[in-house]
Amino acid sequence: MFTGIVEEVGSVKAVEEGGLVIGASAVLSDVKVGDSIAVNGACLTVTAYDESGFSVDVVPETLRRTNLGELASGAPVNLERSMPAYGRFGGHMVQGHIDGTADIRSIESEGDALTVIFDAPPSIMRYVVEKGFIAVDGASLTIVNCDNFSFSVSLIPHTQDNTIFKTKSAGDSVNLEVDITAKYVERLTMAGRAPVDTADEL
Repeated sequence: MFTGIVEEVGSVKAVEEGGLVIGASAVLSDVKVGDSIAVNGACLTVTAYDESGFSVDVVPETLRRTNLGELASGAPVNLERSMPAYGRFGGHMVQGHIDGTADIRSIESEGDALTVIFDAPPSIMRYVVEKGFIAVDGASLTIVNCDNFSFSVSLIPHTQDNTIFKTKSAGDSVNLEVDITAKYVERLTMAGRAPVDTADEL
C-alpha cells in the first residue's frame, strides 16, 4: 500500500526485455529484494539493486494498463516505497494498481499553480468526483472539476518541484488509479444486478 506522496524523482537507466532498471537514491535507503516500489504509480517488485538503483520486472498486463512501455532510457519517473505500518497517510490510500491511462489535454499557469486537464475514458471517469482523490503517475491529487470525459487538478509549487509533472506536456499520457472505495461501493450497490459491461468503453 502507498499514500501517493512521491519520495523522489528517479530515472530509467535501462529498458530491458521484461523489465526496467531505475536510477534512484532516497528509496534505496532500506531496500531489499522483494520490496514494493511504485514507479509512476505502478507497484513493482524489486528484483535486484545496488548503490545507484534497482531492477524490476514489467509483465504484459502492466504494459497494457500503464505508460511504462513508453519509457526510454533517461526518462524521469515518480518513486514511492510502500508505506510502513508506523507511517502517516499524507495522501490517500493507493494500491499501486493502475486502472488505465489518460492524456494531458492542457497545462495552464494560474498564479503559482498549474491547472492540468486530463482526458480519460468513461470506464475511469465513472469513479471520479469533484474534490475526490486520484493518483496520477503515483501522485495523490485532488480533483478540481470533472465531467464524463475529463477532469482537472491544480498542482502547487511543491508538487511541481518534486514530481515529474514539470517535464510533462499536452499530449503526454499518465497512469491513473482511482479511489478504491468507489469501486467497492459500486460493487456492493450492484449486488444482485446484471454486471456492467464496460468493454466498449475501454
